[in-house]
Amino acid sequence: MKNAANGKRILSVLAHPDDEAFGMGGTLALYAMQGAEVYLACATLGEAGDIPPDFLQRHASPAALRESELDCSADALALKQVFKLGFRDSGMAGSPDNQHPDALVARPLEEVVQRIAEVMREVRPDVVLTFDPVGGYFHPDHVCIHQATVLAFECVRQELTKSEPQALARLYYHTMPKSSAKFAVFWMRLQGKDPRRIGRNGDIDLVRIASKSFPVHAKINYRPVLKQREQAAACHASQGGGQKPFGLSAWLVRLFSRPVDRFMQGFPEPEPHQRMKNDLFWGMNG
Repeated sequence: MKNAANGKRILSVLAHPDDEAFGMGGTLALYAMQGAEVYLACATLGEAGDIPPDFLQRHASPAALRESELDCSADALALKQVFKLGFRDSGMAGSPDNQHPDALVARPLEEVVQRIAEVMREVRPDVVLTFDPVGGYFHPDHVCIHQATVLAFECVRQELTKSEPQALARLYYHTMPKSSAKFAVFWMRLQGKDPRRIGRNGDIDLVRIASKSFPVHAKINYRPVLKQREQAAACHASQGGGQKPFGLSAWLVRLFSRPVDRFMQGFPEPEPHQRMKNDLFWGMNG
């Protein structure tokens, strides 16, 4: 029996190097293994990321370092091609990087939409993946890419409806389980830590993240490619990839981490009480 993914095309549209590995990397690797052509459009090179100084010794700039990590990750996930859109990392909300003239959030949204649409026209994907409406954790670049991807999808799909009706058949938003976030809030408070100020720079509000949830219409179990996903994450060593938790933290990770990616269906509009899917290509002809 022919694999449903064989010959299909997936385009993932994301904001920074490491989004592909730390987020939906398991799904990308799984479908690549099953014979799909998997593409990535990455909007920035992560210039505003917090990088330990020792990681920069062999690289001319933070962008060069993170681009090399992205290329490593793409190989681990077996991606067909990576499109680098050429915008600059905007940093977290309120940071000085927001004001850089080349920052993603400083550019007109129409410009971002146009660049993503160009990639969609070239790839002609069956399925497009991107962030959920709040970008997972309210990162301004993630939110921008969600908005621009939705608009580009609508534009290009209208163009191709008559000539290639099978193109851009599905649009999904990767979303994180809020139960884990809520437990993490509870656990941090037990330890006397502030869950509204997490991350290296204390600029991530876990309480806000836990308060926003979205419906899940597809769950993809990527256990067969768990090793590849871990290898991709390890490529992003400057961002903490590959670090192993230990002790009680390791136990909690095992308890709440499952090799499953969750997706909200953006197009076509899901039917009421739609059954949970385990394949992004459900209902599509081979």
